[in-house]
Amino acid sequence: MSKIITRFAPSPTGHLHIGGARTALFCWLLARHYGGEFRLRIEDTDTERSKQEYTDAILASMRWLGLDWDGELTYQTQRTARYNEVIDKMLESGHAYWCSCTPEEVEAMRETARAKGEKPRYDGRCRERGLDAGPGRVVRLKIPTEGRVVFDDMVKGHIATDVSELDDMILRRSDGMPTYNMAVVVDDHDMGITHVIRGDDHVSNTPKQILIYQALGWDLPVFGHVPMILGKDRQKLSKRHGARSVVEYQNDGLLPHALVNCLVRLGWSHGDQELFSMQELIDLFDGKNLNSSASAFDPDKLLWFNAHYLRETPLDDLARLVLPFIQQKGFTDATEASIEPLVPLYRERAKNLIELADGIAQLLYKSADLPYDEAGVAKWLTDEGKEYVKVIRDQLAALPSFDKESIEHVIHSYVESLGVKFKMVAQPVRVAITGVIGGPGLPEFMLAIGKDETLARMDRGLTL
Repeated sequence: MSKIITRFAPSPTGHLHIGGARTALFCWLLARHYGGEFRLRIEDTDTERSKQEYTDAILASMRWLGLDWDGELTYQTQRTARYNEVIDKMLESGHAYWCSCTPEEVEAMRETARAKGEKPRYDGRCRERGLDAGPGRVVRLKIPTEGRVVFDDMVKGHIATDVSELDDMILRRSDGMPTYNMAVVVDDHDMGITHVIRGDDHVSNTPKQILIYQALGWDLPVFGHVPMILGKDRQKLSKRHGARSVVEYQNDGLLPHALVNCLVRLGWSHGDQELFSMQELIDLFDGKNLNSSASAFDPDKLLWFNAHYLRETPLDDLARLVLPFIQQKGFTDATEASIEPLVPLYRERAKNLIELADGIAQLLYKSADLPYDEAGVAKWLTDEGKEYVKVIRDQLAALPSFDKESIEHVIHSYVESLGVKFKMVAQPVRVAITGVIGGPGLPEFMLAIGKDETLARMDRGLTL
């Protein structure tokens, strides 16, 4: 098998959304499975809506998802001369021609065809006029007058389109710019793309692109059109279904592999397996088992994946991922190494990286800066509660060895001496040293912040 080369070609008119992210993931996995190349092309010909900030955001989202690309980025706006070079060759070979029909005249042709119950299309009146370049003129492809365009789609199987359904499409507009279908064909050929995986909203473009390939005598890539992603109600996916851009999920504190795992299951399967490491996906994704029917995105399922990977991701990776959220809270001196030992205390309780960062932050505050939950203070740091805190504080201060066993002994012995429920003592102590009602075990928390900080926080709690 020759080297497989795939591509992802986003338009920088907005952020990367999950439909595009899934397409990129499928293209990336196919290339990595076969040891091929995954290329990235920025289709920025819509100069009014395309922005560099969106290009940067798309690239950042790709990196966050772990989808690295091979070679240099290709920008369509830098290739206009190449597109027109190819169009000129098609004019010379007779596979394209100049057309002087105005948009109004073309629309009149289409209306006439509609009135006859025929396919509304350009009628080809300039095909044999032998026109040259001129103001307001476009270049059109001279398609065959009969026959069918056929291809075997990786997802949808055999597809055939009669050329009578098509017309002599424009290749170069009157302003000298190539059309989308022309640019895409030249790009994919020049980049050596062997497999084109994209959304099935492009199925109607494929016969047109194949006719351009054939006119140029170029080899066709393999096409695969994946169905759109739907909401849980089986309607077109939108924000009301919980669909968001990749960067929004990142900012919400989701783990990148949770989103990857969720997306890959929207249109691809390997038996009943739900959870995949990235290496498993590379090993298993061979371009088969792509579903031809639309899949529904379930935000709750995404959260389920996220909860799983919060508990399964190696501590060093989790520390790297949560660090930006901790630094956003003002702990700019925090490092991956300094927070990695703290991650286990909160990973079981957190639903996302924001919650994990909130928990770890409780360990990083200095006593004077620790925020306190007002309701927790009002409920537990009463006069009675403060008395419990003071006794525990003095006994902890007197410990010759500040270890888990000694801390547990101090707390449990005091509770037993009072004959009260454990929480009556533990909760005031917890609020005093953590600022909140819930959290990890008290000995583990105290050991994480150290003896001096524990005592300082208890002293502050007694002043509230």
